[in-house]
Amino acid sequence: MADNDKHIALIGAPLEEGSGRRGAAMGPTALRIAGIDTTLADLGHTVTDEGDLRPLPARDLANHPKANNLQVVAAFTRALDTAVYDAARGGKFPLVLGGDHALSMGSVSGMARHAADQGRPLFVLWLDAHADFNSPATSPSGNMHGMPVAFFCGEAEFAPILEAGRPMVDPKNVFQVGIRSVDAREREEIAEHGVNVYDMRSIDEIGMAHIMHDIIARIKAANGLLHVSLDVDFLDPELAPGVGTTVPGGATFREAHLIMEMLCDSGLVSSLDVVELNPFLDDRGKSARILVELTASLFGRRILDRPTRSA
Repeated sequence: MADNDKHIALIGAPLEEGSGRRGAAMGPTALRIAGIDTTLADLGHTVTDEGDLRPLPARDLANHPKANNLQVVAAFTRALDTAVYDAARGGKFPLVLGGDHALSMGSVSGMARHAADQGRPLFVLWLDAHADFNSPATSPSGNMHGMPVAFFCGEAEFAPILEAGRPMVDPKNVFQVGIRSVDAREREEIAEHGVNVYDMRSIDEIGMAHIMHDIIARIKAANGLLHVSLDVDFLDPELAPGVGTTVPGGATFREAHLIMEMLCDSGLVSSLDVVELNPFLDDRGKSARILVELTASLFGRRILDRPTRSA
């Protein structure tokens, strides 16, 4: 991705019903106001803004007592599954503007279908304070933004949201970085299914560069496609306060940029979510601007061209 101009499809997903509080539906607009389209165009990419998805609730599904706002979340899941798959199949880079993290139920599912068409495995880099591996059976709150990883790994098939026989993501192909808040049952599920977790202690002990080198090497060895899902609360809340689920002790500005710069150099990334931005809780657009800067690093913005070192 470092040397190739991309055709980027911006797909707005103004979903807030998965989070249990209002505000994240304004995230796509805030990212546009912060200049995500012009920033990427200035880097030489072609940018097409597909607008915001506005699906009607999925009335074919019954309400679920432990999956809050199921019909709305399911509708976005279906719409995103289709939109992301169609964009990727058409040779575009799907960039989903969120919206709460429940939207990844659809975006990752769409990319899993595309990867299956290519005969390649899909890997997911989950940059988040939370593991999001709950299901209605394990979630303390019932909020579906805590369930997407379990869903696209096939471990939360509690309702016919998408076809049961669709391609899933192998939990062992999920890399979670920056984790620092995990529910007790969720921790057991993660261990049982082999999700790769690099919590903040791991980052402190071995460093972000080492972790990213390991992740990139494993994806390259498998000839995989990579979907990146960036939650605002991956960052320390002092840096990015515009999120409803702040957890102290998150990634620093340079750690986050290092990830994006290394991913850009790798050429592996095929799709991106930017999620959980709540402008109502932000400080004069601070979080939105940082997310745009991080996205720019992923798409090739750099301070100096670094010489290639021989292996």
